[in-house]
Amino acid sequence: MSLDRRILIADDDLEIRQGVRELLSGLGLQILEAETGHEALAIVRRGDIQLALLDNQMPGATGLEILQVIHQEILRVPCIVCSGDSFESLERMARAAGAFAVLKKPVEPLALRTEVVRALELSNGN
Repeated sequence: MSLDRRILIADDDLEIRQGVRELLSGLGLQILEAETGHEALAIVRRGDIQLALLDNQMPGATGLEILQVIHQEILRVPCIVCSGDSFESLERMARAAGAFAVLKKPVEPLALRTEVVRALELSNGN
């Protein structure tokens, strides 16, 4: 399946970004990367991505903070938030802020790939 879409992987851990990039290879995605919350927010605000994968613990801004800004500024970007921190409370807050999905780290590769495809299909109106 070639989605020919642009997504953002925002995580301060280079190995995680590389692993997610490898996991999603073959989907026809253009992948942008951000190491900090500030970089991620700048990319999201440009308006040229169809999905953001956000780690919740990054320098500059958390994934939840980025999600709240996206919601406040009415930026129509589906977001998947990933975290290993106190997952239940984060999941409630992220969903209330409009997260498409919330995944617990370490993320199950098939679950992440499935949620990415599902989010892109729904955002495309399929």
